[in-house]
Amino acid sequence: MFTEELGRLAEAGKPVLVTGATGYLGGHTVARLLGEGIATRVTIRKESRRDQVLAALRQAGADPAGLTFVTAALDDDRGWSDAMDGVGHVLHLASPFPFTPPETEEELIRPARDGALRVIAAARAAGVARVVMTSSFAAVGYTVKEDNHYSEADWTDPDTEGLPAYHKSKTLAERAAWEYAADRGGIELTVVNPTGIFGPVLGDRPSASAGLVRAMLNGDMPVVPVMYFGVVDVRDVADLHLRAMLHPKAAGERFIGVSGSALSFWKMAGILRERYPAAAGRLPARELTVQEMTERARTEPSLGEAATLRGRVPVIDNTKARSLLGWEPRDASQTIVDTAESLFRLGLTRPGTGAAGA
Repeated sequence: MFTEELGRLAEAGKPVLVTGATGYLGGHTVARLLGEGIATRVTIRKESRRDQVLAALRQAGADPAGLTFVTAALDDDRGWSDAMDGVGHVLHLASPFPFTPPETEEELIRPARDGALRVIAAARAAGVARVVMTSSFAAVGYTVKEDNHYSEADWTDPDTEGLPAYHKSKTLAERAAWEYAADRGGIELTVVNPTGIFGPVLGDRPSASAGLVRAMLNGDMPVVPVMYFGVVDVRDVADLHLRAMLHPKAAGERFIGVSGSALSFWKMAGILRERYPAAAGRLPARELTVQEMTERARTEPSLGEAATLRGRVPVIDNTKARSLLGWEPRDASQTIVDTAESLFRLGLTRPGTGAAGA
């Protein structure tokens, strides 16, 4: 059924609008749409970003013939009516992600929240039936529950002590989007909440998650905190967005994107060690204890989140995406290996590291 829906969408010729095409998920999503023969329009903040999108698509093996560009920014009303003109569907993937902690929470919260509302409002004004918005598991499962089980019914409390600014921004932006859709009407909203996104890298700047794999392979993480988290393949998250975009029953629903059981940093290192034994000397040598993390977190803010979670293992439910949308994610171990292979292929690890895969 899903394949037939994709075919009908391609035949209809109405473009799908994608925001955030310069990002990791955005690049893979645009490549998937074009690969299905679906006309695709992307928004870029400035014309100079066009080449970045095209370069990523070439890496993904996608033909950009069906691609068009519109200049529009999340913090500006200009350009959005043009972006929405004639569009059949909207995938709102864009949101700020910090590679370093922001000076204030508002640096992330305002553009994430206001940008989402700007996109949804523009889509509603243009008569677009549904917006699929990328949120995050950060908006679902970062307030500790006693049973450690999380589903789409759960929400992160933005007032949770020690909650990182990014997690708070995703929570408040998604809350605002749902409130807007409920209050205004005239637009369907569907939200995808992926866990940690890994998989083949596009471009020469790895995402934060792929950067973890690179850091391990490069010997930059001699020890790792005891911390468990969900993993999902970027290609599967793109697939989940397309399924959420087309399924009639997806309107008004959230969908968690996770491959399966949570992984730890130590388990991830073990996957790499098994696949690339020659790189074992560079991979993390041990896992910090909860006590060690707590002590280190006093002077190393980056360990604050892991210290707060204290080694809890979240049980993250992907039943809804599987049963309602027919979504079938890849095994997380293969995703981690595919991430590493792309880093080797693109020359993004230190000299000699790639030889470990021989």
